[in-house]
Amino acid sequence: IDTRELTRKLRKKGTMLGKIIHNNKNINFEDPNKRNLASEVSISKPITYKGGTKKVIIVNCGVKHNIIRAFLRRNFTVKMVPWDYDFTVDKCNGIILSNGPGDPKKCTKTIENTKKAMDKGTPILGICLGSQILGLAAGARTYKLKFGHRSHNQPCVEIGTNRCFITSQNHGYAVDAKTLPLDWREWFVNNNDGTNEGIIHISKPFFGAQFHPEASPGPDDTEFIFDMFVRAMKK
Repeated sequence: IDTRELTRKLRKKGTMLGKIIHNNKNINFEDPNKRNLASEVSISKPITYKGGTKKVIIVNCGVKHNIIRAFLRRNFTVKMVPWDYDFTVDKCNGIILSNGPGDPKKCTKTIENTKKAMDKGTPILGICLGSQILGLAAGARTYKLKFGHRSHNQPCVEIGTNRCFITSQNHGYAVDAKTLPLDWREWFVNNNDGTNEGIIHISKPFFGAQFHPEASPGPDDTEFIFDMFVRAMKK
């Protein structure tokens, strides 16, 4: 393999599918982004983790379990539901749209249910894929990044304060901040490539972070976002 030529091509063209052929045997390309990957890694039925009297619903699109632990530590009962579950029929104090793999536009049922929850004014927090789903439900567009963000040392700047946080990330899509409705604003940007890393509604308790506040392992600089969400649920 000419690794230098491969590096030049990836640098110019961006992330692409690849294959290594053995004995000249051809292998068909399979683009995983054409599938609803969140549905493949979600759960089949709801699971409840008993905690305090207040309840948060986590929509499992491929959830990292440290998100569950983060809210159990904050004395919440956590109900984890499948990606296509209609969480608007349940009584809860807030909804978390979890991280997960693939193209957010494939999660059509999650997007529809998020729109209904927004109409009811239920506090919503999106994490990674969940932030993209929240953006789509709000009316924005998402797109595939030329180079995905996949490391524990991604610098993100909070707009307004200009504070920079080191974050853990693993995603290949992003919200196009230019397409956000007027009642939404960009919250964080990536200091490496300037792409969106968070969105927030200007008056309602809806916000999303493209990175992982619960990173484990990884930096916990932004776990204050969970505390923001707890305060939003108590109002």
